Amino acid sequence: MALKKKNFSENEIAIFEDACIYKRGEYWHFRMWLAKEKRYVRRSLKTTSRATAVELAKDTYLDFYANLRQGKTFFSITAKEGAEKYLEARRKDWEIGNIVRERYLALQTHIKHWVEYVGKKKKLRELRRRDCEEYYEFRMKKTVGKIRQTTVEGEQVSINACMRWLYKEGETSIDGFEFKKIKKIDDRVDAVRRQTLTNEEYERLYRAMRTYCSRTNKRIDEDELCCRKLVQHFILIATNSGLRIGELKQLKWDDVIIERQKNQTGSEIKLARINVRAETSKVRKSRTVLCRNGQYFERLAEIFENRKREDFIFSINGKEKLKNTNIYKHFNAMLIEAKINDYAERGIVPYSLRHFMITQGIMAGLSFRQVADMCGTSIAMIEKTYWHLNDEMRKTAAMADYIRREDGTIEVI
Repeated sequence: MALKKKNFSENEIAIFEDACIYKRGEYWHFRMWLAKEKRYVRRSLKTTSRATAVELAKDTYLDFYANLRQGKTFFSITAKEGAEKYLEARRKDWEIGNIVRERYLALQTHIKHWVEYVGKKKKLRELRRRDCEEYYEFRMKKTVGKIRQTTVEGEQVSINACMRWLYKEGETSIDGFEFKKIKKIDDRVDAVRRQTLTNEEYERLYRAMRTYCSRTNKRIDEDELCCRKLVQHFILIATNSGLRIGELKQLKWDDVIIERQKNQTGSEIKLARINVRAETSKVRKSRTVLCRNGQYFERLAEIFENRKREDFIFSINGKEKLKNTNIYKHFNAMLIEAKINDYAERGIVPYSLRHFMITQGIMAGLSFRQVADMCGTSIAMIEKTYWHLNDEMRKTAAMADYIRREDGTIEVI
C-alpha cells in the first residue's frame, strides 16, 4: 500500500511507505492513503514539535494498520453494503447450522425492507438512534391490509440485531434504533381462530384428499399422482404430529420408528416415534414426538420403495426436499376440493395444521405443558395463543345440562 503522493515539500515527511506527516499552520497532521477505499484518512497530531509528530505518527499508523488487517473501514459504508455484509455473516451461520434456513430467509426479507426505508445509499455512520421512528408507519402504509403488527415488530428485532453486529464491526456509531412504541394490538387469538380448520372442515378436507389423489383421475400422470400423494401424507402427518413445516421437510427415514400398541379394547394401534433433530428445529433443541397413525409413514414407504434410512421422507427422489411451491399448490387445491373457498381470506396455510393439532390436543384435555413439549415451544407461548380454548371448555361445562341419579352419579343430558 504505497502513498498516492510521491513528491513531498519541506513540511511533509514520509512515515513508513504509505503514510506521511505534514504541517498545517503551527501543528503537524498525519495522512495515510487507503487504497481499498481510494481516499486519504487524516488526523491532527496536535503538536508543534516535528520529533514528537514523527513518534505520534508511527503509533497512529500502527493502530490504523491493525484495523485494516481486520478488514475494518475508516469511512462509512452504505446501508446496502452493510446489509450485504451482515447477511453474508448470517449465511455462514446457516451453512454451519447455527440458524435454520427459514430464519436466514426471513432476515433477508426484513433487512431488505429496512434498506428500502433508510435508502440504500445512506451512510451507516450518519444514522442516529431515532432515524427509524417512522418505520412502522412506512411498513403499514406500504402493505395496507396485508401485514400484521407482530410481523413489523419481528422485522424491528431483526433490524436491531443487524445494527448490533455492524456496531461491533465498527461500521456504525450506534448499536440499534429506538423504534416508536406502538399500542399493542394482540390479534394473535383472532388470527389463530381464523386460520384454524374446524372439525367439520377437516373432515371435508380428509375426504377431498382421497378424491384428489385417486388413481381413477385420468387427467394426471404417474409423477403428478406421486407428488399429490406425497403432499396428502404431508398434511396427514402434520395434523397428527404438530411438527413445523421446516421440521417435517427435513425428516429422514432414520428419524422415525413405528411402534405397535394395544388400546383398551385390545385393538392394535400404530404410533410413530419421531426424533426431531436439533439442527432441524426452529428453536435448535431436539425432542421426541410420539403421535398416532404411524401407518401414514408405512403407506409412504410402500409408495416410494427402496428408500434408504438417510433419505428424506417428504421427497420425490429421497435426496431433494419437497418444495414449498408443491406443498402450497396441492394444499390449496385440496382446500378448494373440500369447498373451503375462503382459505385465502382466512389465512389458512399448511402451518394451520399445527394450529389444528394444538387445538385438538387442548380440547381433548391435554395440559399446556404436554402440548408445549410435543410442539417444541414454550408453555407461555401456548398460553398466550390458545388461552381462549380453556375459556370455551369452561363455558361448555357451565352450560351443560345434567341430572343427578339416586346413586349419586351425574349423567350429562
